[in-house]
Amino acid sequence: MLYKSDNFEVTFIEDAITKKSIAEFKFCVPGSVNKLSQQTLQECGVAFAELSKRDDIQGMVFTSDKDHFIIGADIFEFLPTFDLPQEQLTQWIKNATDVFDALEDLPFPTVSAVNGMALGGGCEFAMMCDFILAADTAKFGQPEILIGTIPGAGGTQRLTRFVGKAKAMEMVITGRMMDAEEAERAGLVSRIIPAAELVEEAIKTAEKISNLSRPVVMLAKESVNRAYETTLAEGVRFERRLFHSTFATEDQKEGVAAFAEKRTANFKHR
Repeated sequence: MLYKSDNFEVTFIEDAITKKSIAEFKFCVPGSVNKLSQQTLQECGVAFAELSKRDDIQGMVFTSDKDHFIIGADIFEFLPTFDLPQEQLTQWIKNATDVFDALEDLPFPTVSAVNGMALGGGCEFAMMCDFILAADTAKFGQPEILIGTIPGAGGTQRLTRFVGKAKAMEMVITGRMMDAEEAERAGLVSRIIPAAELVEEAIKTAEKISNLSRPVVMLAKESVNRAYETTLAEGVRFERRLFHSTFATEDQKEGVAAFAEKRTANFKHR
């Protein structure tokens, strides 16, 4: 067990190939559904800070032990928060969003395995991972407008970048949910997988990544993320610099040699 709280547990996945390099972050909030309470967010922040320091994790899969991924914030718990003085409310919002930023900044690839509904903060949580694998039962939404507010952890920004202005605008200002098939067509999710096979396939995908060169995977991740932060011209220049840097690694030389010799590469992560 890497980390355990009342609301989630993080464990290494036992596998001879990965040598325990893949971790599963399973939400198991008490009750019938997973909600993001203040306690859950605080515990996530602590866990992310600890996990980010480990060099034996090469990938993490986020899963749920329930029929839905995360259905959003625990609204009844959050109601008193909205009556806080403005200064305290601002600090509370910052504390919450800092947790999401810490998720996005984890130094290893992250995969969301979304089953059932991912709504509000649950949808935002999934979007902060490197990519989403969706069960055929999955539904995504930012329904905050229905209770008189808007997404507050990047929902309006990331959703727009993933699915485009028209779909994001409709979802955000009407609260409409998007099913798995539409989410795949729109580019929000990478693939749709039968619900019964979702976690297994997500783990296999993470294992495949873990068998590749860790530093080069991180460079690839950084380069793709840069595409959302800059112009095309600057992004291409950034990519070129990272591409050149890979030639200084032992893993690049091993990869080319393995290809030429028609064998599996034995990357050393350096």
